[in-house]
Amino acid sequence: MAGVMHIDIKESPEELEMYLRQQKNARIKERVQALYLIKVQHLDICAIAKILGKHRSTVQRWLADYRREGINAVVEFKTSTGRTKVIPNWAVESIKKQLEQPDGGFQRYTQIQQWLDTVLGVQAEYATVHYSTRYRLKVKLKVPRPCNIKQDEQKLEAFKKTLATT
Repeated sequence: MAGVMHIDIKESPEELEMYLRQQKNARIKERVQALYLIKVQHLDICAIAKILGKHRSTVQRWLADYRREGINAVVEFKTSTGRTKVIPNWAVESIKKQLEQPDGGFQRYTQIQQWLDTVLGVQAEYATVHYSTRYRLKVKLKVPRPCNIKQDEQKLEAFKKTLATT
């Protein structure tokens, strides 16, 4: 029959209440509350799942963790570290150093992508390079505007001189 369980909760109701009051994380509080409901009200898993708004298999997983490791498994909530970054931190630091050099700057993100591949041996897609450079390093690639071929150099110098005086 679903919801039937045999679990011995070692903590007293007072200890479980103390754990409930101490918790600031809602996820951990729900887990301790499930133990409390089993200990005090002798509810089955389906009823506890309805009260907490969780699926019964989730509550069963919490109780399996409790059986294996005790209250520490319930109170300590583990989070995933996530996926490893395509461009490691050391490569990002070397990009930063390269961008800080006055003559070693890049004009396009594709240049950074090629530099990563040839010099550091890190293969990354264009979007990854753009995100790392633009948002992790907070660097915008500065490219001068193109000049007109027909531009008169004397008029340009005269303009620069009059601009400084105004």
